[in-house]
Order: sequence, then C-alpha cells, then structure tokens
Amino acid sequence: MSEWFETLDGLHDRMWQRLSRGVADAKSPSRQPTFATMRDGWPEARTVVLRAATRETATLEVYTDLRSDKIESLRATPRAALHVWEDKQRLQIRLQAQVEILSGDTVADRWEKIGAGGRQSYGKRPDPGTQLDSALDYEITASFDAFAVLSCRIEAIDLTHLGDDHRRATYRRDADWRGQWRSP
Repeated sequence: MSEWFETLDGLHDRMWQRLSRGVADAKSPSRQPTFATMRDGWPEARTVVLRAATRETATLEVYTDLRSDKIESLRATPRAALHVWEDKQRLQIRLQAQVEILSGDTVADRWEKIGAGGRQSYGKRPDPGTQLDSALDYEITASFDAFAVLSCRIEAIDLTHLGDDHRRATYRRDADWRGQWRSP
C-alpha cells in the first residue's frame, strides 16, 4: 500500500481532506489561507477564513466586507490565488480560482449562521481601508448590507509535498482534474 503523497489521486484526495478540515476546525492550518488578488498591477495578499470547501463543484467560499479593497480588485479582475501551507503534512496547496461576489438575499443563509461576534467583521465605520487619525478611530457596526461571500471556482491546483523525496503535481478543471507530475 502506498502513502497518500505517492500517487496523483492520493495527493488530490489529501488536499480536499485538508481543505474540508479547515472549514470544520478553527485550529487547522487550512482554516486561514492566503488570498491574493491584483490591484493596479500589484499583487495583494491577505489572510481570509475558509468557510466552505465543496469537492463536487471544486469551489471554496470565504466571507468579506463588501466595501473592502479586495472587492474592488475582484470587480476589475475576478480571479484570485489561494495558498495554504500544511506543516505537519509537509504539503503546500496553491489554487487559482475564478471569483464570483455574492451579496444580498443570496447569502442570507450564511449570514444567519454567523454569531454576533463574527458579524462585527462586516460593516465597520468608516469603510475598511479608510485613513484614520488614530488606530482605534472606528466604530464596530455589524451590517448585513456590507456582508459578501466570495465563491471561488477552482480552475487549477498545484500541490507540492516536501517529504524525504519532494513531489509536485498539478490538476486542471479543463483536464477533468487528471493529475500531472511536475518537477518540484
């Protein structure tokens, strides 16, 4: 029997296991991927919280404030890269995704599942990124109108396992997720 990292299917399966674990377990490294967009020709990366991972459709969801800089970036270029480092697994996950911004009634079900403390992340005044005179010169005001879901349709996957022997594989939606070994 082979180890999970020795086969293309094993690597792909482990990635989805880890992403699903990230949704369910706040202590999982996959819970907080790096999310990168482009703005004015520059990459912008930030940490987000993974809220859903659906293998059947190869989609992920993260939540954000509808007034955040990443929304402006995604409206201009609706693509993002996500990165996860799973230290204990020695697994790097890199994803490229098309992003759809969802808000309003279509995301009311997600809003209802967020606790009062979590809702405070959506609706601060002034808007996110606004220059302040002092560090705490803002108000916390939870607002459903400021809540957005970023639905990330994965188009490409790049997995690298850094064990005793390094292994790297790529997978693409347009190739029906058939894996291909790559030089690490």
